[in-house]
Amino acid sequence: MFIIIGLVIVIGSILTGFTLSGGKIAALIQINELIVIGGAAAGSVVVANGIGGLMGVVKAIMGVLKGNPYNKEKYLELLHAMYDLFVMARKDGLIALEKHVETPEKSEVLGKYKFFMSQHHALAMFADTMKLVVMGGVNVYDLSDMMEIDMEAQNEEAMKIPGILTTIADGMPGFGIVAAVLGVVVTMAAIGGPPEVIGEHVGAALVGTFMGILLAYGVFAPISKACESIVKCESQYFGCIKNAVVAFARGDAPLVCVEFARRYIEPEFRPGFSEMEAVVRGKKAGDESSAKAA
Repeated sequence: MFIIIGLVIVIGSILTGFTLSGGKIAALIQINELIVIGGAAAGSVVVANGIGGLMGVVKAIMGVLKGNPYNKEKYLELLHAMYDLFVMARKDGLIALEKHVETPEKSEVLGKYKFFMSQHHALAMFADTMKLVVMGGVNVYDLSDMMEIDMEAQNEEAMKIPGILTTIADGMPGFGIVAAVLGVVVTMAAIGGPPEVIGEHVGAALVGTFMGILLAYGVFAPISKACESIVKCESQYFGCIKNAVVAFARGDAPLVCVEFARRYIEPEFRPGFSEMEAVVRGKKAGDESSAKAA
């Protein structure tokens, strides 16, 4: 939502200043310039990353426009899901976890947590690592190293799209110059025509440079940073899983395990300990204070 608001502010302020200076917005609508700039940018992405890279960019932009999916509620849901399984293992033994980690998509316990179930990579890392815990034979340090390797691979893969967007932003001014040069070529071909026609061609050529710079610094560079922010939150999501599972494999109590995970969340999204405890233990607001008063 804030991405859309920001883009509206950027474009709106530029157009407002332009019209207040006596300019006409219709003069900025140059479809041919957009075709040159947009087509060149899309082609460069395909050359460097294949058609999959281009589709990934489109998907990432659509996702960014929806906003960052990771917030305090999503982290609390993750902590609650892991706590439920850890408590089950404490009560019924590790063997009780087998059916939940072998086929997590069919688990009646994990099925209650919709966002966690939708995070396929995170769910897979959690389930695969818990399988090793259930089987035994892997010490805590090796388990931590495995999860660290998995997190690094996931982060490297996730950072490809922000990298592509940054490359597009860097290339946009150059593509704008290309569009402007082509406009100048068209202007030179019409040099003997009426002055108003020549002026129109020159204006169209300058619009190409304007669009290239605006798209670079006003659209693609901010979107790239927004994608990086989402990737950072995703890495923290993975880190929560790692810390909790390692603590569980070490033999810590379920609440201590999810506390290790909670401490990994950055302060902006981190719930308080009492808030987390109330959620994972199914308490309602005020239950704990009422119990203490009693």
